[in-house]
Amino acid sequence: MLVAGCSSDSGSGEGKDKGAGATVSTSKSPSPTVQAAAFKTLPEPCEVLSEKMLDELVPKAKKGKEGSSDDVSSRASCSWSSLDNNGVKGSQFRWLNVSLLRFESDVTRGSGDKLAKQYYGKQVRSAEGSEGARDVKSEPVAGTGDEATAVRYELKKKEGTFKQQTVVARVENVVVTLDYNGAGLAGDKTPDADDLMKDAKAAAKQAVAAVTKANGSSGSKSSSKSPSKSSSKPSSESSASSKSSKSSESSESSSGAGKSSE
Repeated sequence: MLVAGCSSDSGSGEGKDKGAGATVSTSKSPSPTVQAAAFKTLPEPCEVLSEKMLDELVPKAKKGKEGSSDDVSSRASCSWSSLDNNGVKGSQFRWLNVSLLRFESDVTRGSGDKLAKQYYGKQVRSAEGSEGARDVKSEPVAGTGDEATAVRYELKKKEGTFKQQTVVARVENVVVTLDYNGAGLAGDKTPDADDLMKDAKAAAKQAVAAVTKANGSSGSKSSSKSPSKSSSKPSSESSASSKSSKSSESSESSSGAGKSSE
C-alpha cells in the first residue's frame, strides 16, 4: 500500500520540512504591543501661562525660573515668586510652580495613559498628606484635562499663615501639577483661600491647554492611539518617583507654601 507515503496535511503547509515529509511548527507568539502614548512632547514650561495670567497670580514676579531636567520633552517645570513689599504696612507674598511630567507607553508596565493615571493619584495623595498641613480639603475640577483634583490647606509658619492650593490634572499621558500659595507677611492680611483657588484652577486649565496645543491637538482624544511596540526609552513612573521630580520638587524644597521661608 502506498498510503504510508502520503502524510495528512490539515494546515496550509506552512513550516513543513518537505524533504523529511514531517511537519515542523514554526509559529511564534505575537510580539507584545501596547497602546501608543498620545502626546510626544511638552510645551516650554515658562510659557504655559499667559502674561495676563501671571500678572494676576504673581504680579511682582520677574522672569520664571525653569527647573533642571535631563529631558525637557518628558519632564519640565517653571516657578515664579512675587513679593509686594509695602514696608511697615506689610507685604503680600505669592509663589507659583507648574510641573509637567510625560509618560511613554511601555510593554512591561503598560500604556502612557495608565502610568500617568497612577502618578496622578500619587500626586493628589501627596498633596493631601503634606507635612504640617491643616484644614485639608479636596475637590474634583471640571473641564481640566481628562481628570483633575484641587487640594487646599494652610501652613502656619513664623512669617505668617500660608494658604496653599495644589491642582493636579491629567491629560492623556501627561500630568500637570500646579502649586500656588500666598501669605500676608509683616502683619499684612492673609489672602482669601477661595480667591487663590479660583486663580489656581484657571491657571491649571491654561497649562493643560498648552500641553494639548504643543502636541498639535485641539482635543485630548483626537491624537492617534494605534497599538505600537514598547519604546526603548520609557518615561517611567518609578523614575518619576525616585528622582522626586527634580524640576518641581527641587523648587518646592526652597520655595512656596512657606517652604521658601523656612
